[in-house]
Amino acid sequence: MSEFRMPSLGADMEAGLLVAWQKKPGDKVRRGETIAEVETDKGIIEIESFADGTLEKIVVPEGERVPVGTLLALIQTADEAATPTASAAPAVVPPASATPPPRGAPSPAVTGELVPTSSASTIPRRAVSPAARRKASELGVNVDQLPGTGPGGAVTLDDVQRAASAAPPPTAAPPPAPMTDAERAARMRQTIAAAMSRSKREIPHYYLSHTIDLEPALAWLARENERRAVTERLLYGVLLLKAVALALRETPELNAIWERDRAVTRPDIHVGTAIALRQGGLIAPALHHTDRKSLDELMAGFRDLVNRTRTGGLRSSELSDPTITVTSLGERGVEAVFGIIYPPQTAIVGFGKVVERPWSIGGQIVSRRVITASLSADHRVTDGHRGGLFLSAVERLLQEPDKL
Repeated sequence: MSEFRMPSLGADMEAGLLVAWQKKPGDKVRRGETIAEVETDKGIIEIESFADGTLEKIVVPEGERVPVGTLLALIQTADEAATPTASAAPAVVPPASATPPPRGAPSPAVTGELVPTSSASTIPRRAVSPAARRKASELGVNVDQLPGTGPGGAVTLDDVQRAASAAPPPTAAPPPAPMTDAERAARMRQTIAAAMSRSKREIPHYYLSHTIDLEPALAWLARENERRAVTERLLYGVLLLKAVALALRETPELNAIWERDRAVTRPDIHVGTAIALRQGGLIAPALHHTDRKSLDELMAGFRDLVNRTRTGGLRSSELSDPTITVTSLGERGVEAVFGIIYPPQTAIVGFGKVVERPWSIGGQIVSRRVITASLSADHRVTDGHRGGLFLSAVERLLQEPDKL
């Protein structure tokens, strides 16, 4: 049986409000399929199943606010369902007796039912039909307190339904009022402050920056967009994301996550993209497998991610999977940004705005469009030498944009 627990959607999350179940007991679920919605300080998040199988039992009802790690439901996995449980036929046990029954007395009938022995330690169990027990669990009826009308006083399905009909309806607590945008923004600022304070307190940051000639990439992008429809044009930001992802293949130690007391390099590259929210604050959900996607796929994924971030509908894996974060304040007129690492990640990459600067090309001073790239990294995991190689790889990749 797989335990479905409240996931951690970031180092700043302590609890979540279970808003709605998208599945009910008995429904089939697939890995990656949304089965619940949870409200956090970042908005309504779709929580995905981590196993294939059947939703066996819901433990936490809708409207409850529960801490991270709380058991929410049980899922019978596909492997368990496919493996039949071996059950032996019940043994027929004759009554224990110090003397044999008198001659001519009828022998006990063989009915296939267990016959209790006369042991004083045997505790009789209340007879309840399987259907009645399931229904009682669904309706919240205590079968131990019901008079049974079935054979031998067994509790039947009708007994459970009559008891449920006669019971007064439970008084439901009013659902908690949804947070206003102002309340959510204030709480988000508090949680961001807590996470960033922890990061600066626990992580020994080191910082590097490098100015990159972006003229080849921007010239290629202009030519590429000329032949595209307006709705299919690319933003230069996707070139930066792809260059970062490919550079991580050359310096994989920057693509690491802290697990317990050690940093673990992740085989998959999921770049988190910092997105500002209209009501304040920001979220950095993941573009999964950034290094494997084409520029068109990244552009479509980025647009979709921005839309769902600002309107609701992010999935839990998009918040829990980022292996590194890219942030940019270029649209705000900032030439450089040095980010704070978001735990449990070990690095964050920053890009400023594109500016024109005098640049030496073949001994000639010309005007070129350049961008400042920065790296904030965990000195426990990497050092300035490896960080420098990473930024150099980003620069080299952006000089050949047609190969991204």
